Amino acid sequence: MPVSPDFLDYLIDQLQNLGPVEAKRMFGGAGLFLDGLMFGLIAGDVLYLKVDDENRPDFQERGLDPFTYTKKNRKEPFQLGYFEAPPDAVEGADELCTWGRKAFEAALRAAKDKKKKKKKPAK
Repeated sequence: MPVSPDFLDYLIDQLQNLGPVEAKRMFGGAGLFLDGLMFGLIAGDVLYLKVDDENRPDFQERGLDPFTYTKKNRKEPFQLGYFEAPPDAVEGADELCTWGRKAFEAALRAAKDKKKKKKKPAK
């Protein structure tokens, strides 16, 4: 799903209090990155933020939907570790940065876990 340039620019501007947030176009949408880690994705002008076991309940309690897509040759949708950002949070920089920070922390934890798995010695 395409992302409008205005919406993308708006989000990047609103998230600058987190640090140098950058966007990379991918698969018709865009990924939001901070310090090389993807913590958000945009599809069809909807912002989705990274979740894990620690912050997922915050999204679920508000009834927000996960990002899903259907892979080629599959009938069932595939769910990634991203949930829709609260619509009211997207309207203000402070609130958006609060949610964005939680998503970035989830991305940091995922990167740390991935690094640990790589370091495990082979049996």
